[in-house]
Formats: sequence, C-alpha cells, structure tokens
Amino acid sequence: MPDFWRDSGYHLLEPRADGRLGVTEAYLRAYWNRPEVRPVEESNAAEHALHRALLAEPARPVAEAEIAALEDPDAIEAYRIVLAFRQRLLAAGSVEGAYLDLVLNPPDPAAGEPPVPPLFFDQMAHVVLRAILEGSDQPLRARAAELLFRTQKVTVADGHVMAADAETVEMYATSGGFGSLGELLVEAQTPLRTIELDVLTSENAELYWSRDSRHDTVLNLNFAGDGLDALCRVLEAWVRRFLAVEVALHPVQQIRDERWVWHLGLDAEGNRLLNDLYEGREVGEARLARLLSLFRLEFRNPSEMRADIAGRPVYLAMAMDEAGELRLKPQNLLVNLPLAERA
Repeated sequence: MPDFWRDSGYHLLEPRADGRLGVTEAYLRAYWNRPEVRPVEESNAAEHALHRALLAEPARPVAEAEIAALEDPDAIEAYRIVLAFRQRLLAAGSVEGAYLDLVLNPPDPAAGEPPVPPLFFDQMAHVVLRAILEGSDQPLRARAAELLFRTQKVTVADGHVMAADAETVEMYATSGGFGSLGELLVEAQTPLRTIELDVLTSENAELYWSRDSRHDTVLNLNFAGDGLDALCRVLEAWVRRFLAVEVALHPVQQIRDERWVWHLGLDAEGNRLLNDLYEGREVGEARLARLLSLFRLEFRNPSEMRADIAGRPVYLAMAMDEAGELRLKPQNLLVNLPLAERA
C-alpha cells in the first residue's frame, strides 16, 4: 500500500519500545512553525529572537520575562497556549500519553492553565490514527478514520446515509473549487461547475490512496454496510491503542435491553439523545431523525469492566446536529468506558 496522510506529522515522530509515538524535536518544531506563533511584520525584536531560538531548540525552557517581552497580547496568549501544550507532550513523552492526559486531566482555567485548542486534539487524533493504520490495506478504514478528526456533512436521502468532508463541501459550495476566483464568480452569480464526490465502496475503495489528503470522497454509513463496519473496526483499534483493552463493536438498529446500564455518545448530539432515552424523556421525531447509528460495545474480557456491571454491553450513539454536521468526539470512548481500574 502507498504512504498516506503525509500531512499528519507521523513521519516526524519516533515509535517507542511500547509502540507509542515518541515526541521529537521535529514534531515540536512544527508547532513553532504554526501561523499563530510565527512572527508577523509588526512583531518586535524580542518575538523574532524567541521564535528563532525555539526553531533551533524546540524544547528549550522559556522564561516568563521572554513571554512578557513579546508585548503584543495576542502573541503572548498564543505562546502560552503552545508552551502549555508542549509541556504536556514532553511530560508524557508520547502523543498518545499526552492526549490521554489532556482528556482525563483537562487544563484548569481557575489555575490559569491555558486551554488546548480543539485543532490540537484533532491533530493528535490524526497522527495516532495514522499509526494505528500503518501497514493497513483497508482504504475504507482510512476514510472512516477521518470521522474522528474531521467534521462531516451528512446527507440522508433515498435510504442512504452519506458522509462528506464538511470543509470540502463548504469549499465547493462557496467557490466551486476554484478558490478566490470561485468566490468572485459566486458574487457575480455566475453558474459554477457542479461537483460529484465519489462514494467509496468495496469495489472502488483503492482510489482513496491517491486522494487521501484531498478529503473529497464520501463514506456510506448505512446500517450493516461496509462504511459503518470500517468505522467500528477503527473505533475498536482506537480503544486498544489507548486503553490496552479489547472490545467488540457492532451497529444495532435499536436498544432492546431491560438491563441497560451504561451508554455514551460518540458526539455531543448522540450523548444527549441517549441520556434522554435512558431517562425515559420524550424524544421528538426531528431528533430521532438525526440519529445516524446505534452501537453495542462489549468487552472481550469482562474482568476489565467495573465489577458491578461486568459482562453487560455498553450502548453508543452517533448523531448529526440540526445543520447536518457530524462531529465525533473520540475522547468520549477513552473517558467514559466503565473500566475496572477507574471504579
């Protein structure tokens, strides 16, 4: 299989003996090259000097006086955010360790700890999933994995549930894929070309490898289909990677369980919907229509679950919002599973 997702940063990291992605200077340097912290024309000499120093030594300590010397409030805030994030990466030693630490022990605003931008979570998920898929010859799983770090625009029509990359859909909707020229044409109300994104199937899935970073393919999420199966396999691998537990995940059409004891949403909408169903609250047809899939998750080793519910299934839901967007929160699987060690 070809290399893929070269924009993930995977090649900047070094696998450790435990299999996790070891943090390197090259990986840290990529964050100091981000536009939020790169000096601009108005930046003062102190900012230019600090930036050069961090590019040379991405892990070097930064004194408070060096931050204050930047003077510009936006630059100071950006540096504090990246420095706090860098500290988590260095303390954990691996991307997986930092991700897990951040979701289990999020920054405390009351203690003055800067927040972690959602983009940074998506970037960490991106590179970890690249590692999970290393050596895989399953393009549908690679496309399904994009749901864990890229928002999808979902269309439900004629019995099909289709997920397309939201950013790509927006680009073609506003510019027809022609960039700034397309925006001018839109303003002039000039008809643009229509775009038909390819729906991946088991027959044509190989085309993904040549378009892996274009985000211009569509995943069919129909019940019992190959796309939803691919997503289940990715989510199982995600849990295995972070928690070292084996789970089996498969879609279900409804929850028929008088002993329903545990659930979680793969996204905010799904979580709210399951909470209401569990509590017996009325759920309107409009909300139910946004439910894309239910899942049943089982631990292959029930002893790894909380003792009081060992052997019971965990139910999951995935739902789009009112705008038809699907924003998965894969961290929910790491925080909310009923693990024995957290009991």
